[in-house]
Amino acid sequence: MDIEEKTILIADDMEVNRDIIKLIFEEQFNILEAADGKETIELLDAHHDKIVMLFLDLIMPEKTGLEVMEHMKNKGYMSTIPVIMITGEATAEAEEQAYVYGASDVIYKPFNARVVMRRTINIMELFENRINIETKLKERTKELVAVQAKLQNNNEFLINALSSVVEFRSLESGEHIKRVRYFTRILLNYLKEYYPEYNLTKEQIDLIVNASILHDIGKIAIPDSILLKPGKLTSDEFEEMKKHTIYGCEILKNFRQEDSDFYRYCYDICRHHHERYDGNGYPDGLVGEDIPIWAQVVSIVDVYDALVSKRVYKMPYAEDEAVRMIHNNECGVFSPKILDCFDLAKLDLFKTSELLSYADSNRGRE
Repeated sequence: MDIEEKTILIADDMEVNRDIIKLIFEEQFNILEAADGKETIELLDAHHDKIVMLFLDLIMPEKTGLEVMEHMKNKGYMSTIPVIMITGEATAEAEEQAYVYGASDVIYKPFNARVVMRRTINIMELFENRINIETKLKERTKELVAVQAKLQNNNEFLINALSSVVEFRSLESGEHIKRVRYFTRILLNYLKEYYPEYNLTKEQIDLIVNASILHDIGKIAIPDSILLKPGKLTSDEFEEMKKHTIYGCEILKNFRQEDSDFYRYCYDICRHHHERYDGNGYPDGLVGEDIPIWAQVVSIVDVYDALVSKRVYKMPYAEDEAVRMIHNNECGVFSPKILDCFDLAKLDLFKTSELLSYADSNRGRE
């Protein structure tokens, strides 16, 4: 702000007090004067973007100095306009009251011109420096948010690219990973609402949902003769298929740049989405809550989608039949909390599955 644009507002019902302060600053600043609280508020509303200091009398007609500061607080002026309270009451109570309302300083009548000048300049410099710092912080924050958004977009591109490799390798419909992603978000939202002990946040859910895309990345390393076999796998073939959880983690390690929550979610989901609550899963035979909750969620939605989808080795089951099989432990054992959320979410799962299937079947017809 140019010097000619800098304005000091002097609000005092006594003209002699206004003249004394005006005499101190009129060579360096534009001066506005108000004789009561109402006029002070009107001048503040009209010129707040140019006012760099307000000298404010505590006791004035129409509105008191404290009422003027209350108006300033409501309008957001207190963060940009420093206030020096003028008072003839040299009491600790009056001074404390002024500071409580946000005054930067208190000066007492009669004035010492040199002291008033020095204290005023110091306060204005502090305010200007603070505002500059806040402006730079906002600009830096905006830049960081933009960089974060760009990184997020790049990460999602790489994740989708990697997951697409799995889709092409396995000759599945190409929609399994998309459905797992949607189903994972649905189930996590129910888990967040009904089981707050897991302390899930929206930010965590977003990361876990993206991490779920890579749950089968290890299938890239499974031979075609096993991955694409239309019939039942032999014992040896099944043992090799189970290794996709290990292979996936080895692939993730190659892309690891630093320790992060996102990497941990990717790793845990990739390695543990075939663990079972009773310890009869693989590859580590984890039991109960030793299985990360995000892996438990992806585990049940992965099983559900596998049941209701057509695969090279099976026809799809009806949705109600798939739910029955999951509850009867025909596809492994899941925690009571996960099953509870699954039941709460199943109507949403059914609806989402139908919408995705419809979109898939109609893609490219237009």
